[in-house]
Amino acid sequence: QVQPVESGGGLVQAGDSLRLSCLASGGTFSKYAMGWFRQAPGKEREFVAAINGAGDMKDYAGSVKGRFTISRDNAERTVYLQMNNLKPEDTAVYYCAARTLFFRLGYSEYEYDYWGQGTQVTVSS
Repeated sequence: QVQPVESGGGLVQAGDSLRLSCLASGGTFSKYAMGWFRQAPGKEREFVAAINGAGDMKDYAGSVKGRFTISRDNAERTVYLQMNNLKPEDTAVYYCAARTLFFRLGYSEYEYDYWGQGTQVTVSS
């Protein structure tokens, strides 16, 4: 089974960029679709972006479309989330998750099987 570990979070100002990484140990990485979710204080965890096992299908939440880019490097067992033009409302703990149904994208947290511990992203105004 795969175990995701996120990194790259931090404190930035509005308008800045940040790239999150998620290294997945164990399993055959290309056999997992991957997703990014986030949870702000007092709110439920929400979908941010997803990518299939081959990396040729991607989708985004409306709130981040055009600003965030998800990508993956199967040789490096890593999925990335490039976040540009960050806004204070992007402040949250960001989670990486893996889904064994690798050929389809997942939009609900219940569709994912393995989760990282999360990395904090704080955007100041």
